[in-house]
Amino acid sequence: MQTNIIVTLQVEGLHCWPDAKIFLPQVSYLSDLHRHIFYITLKKRVFHDDRDVEFINFKHLVLDYLKEKYFDEYTKCHLFEHLSCEMLANELLNEFNCLYCSVMEDNENGAEIIK
Repeated sequence: MQTNIIVTLQVEGLHCWPDAKIFLPQVSYLSDLHRHIFYITLKKRVFHDDRDVEFINFKHLVLDYLKEKYFDEYTKCHLFEHLSCEMLANELLNEFNCLYCSVMEDNENGAEIIK
C-alpha cells in the first residue's frame, strides 16, 4: 500500500508559445503573452499516516516557490513566459520530489506528469 498527500492550488499567470505562429498558424495568437488561471495538483508520497508532510504547509511551500520565482509586481501575475503546462508540471514534480503533477489552463486543458 502507498499513501500520498494531494494539494491543489491556482495561480494567475501569463505565458506564451513563441513558435505557435510557425507550427500552428491557426492558433498564432498563442505566440503572444496571454493570461490563464493555472490549476495545479501535486501528489507526494508519505511514509506514515500521521502527516510526515503536512499538506497545508506543503501547499504554502509550493505557492511561495512560485511567487519567489515567477511573480511579477508590474502585472500582478506569475510570469511563466515560454513555459508550457508540461514544462511547469515537470519543474514542480522535480523541485518538490512528487509522484504526480498536473497543470491545467483555466481548468480546461493541460498536462500531467506521473513519475
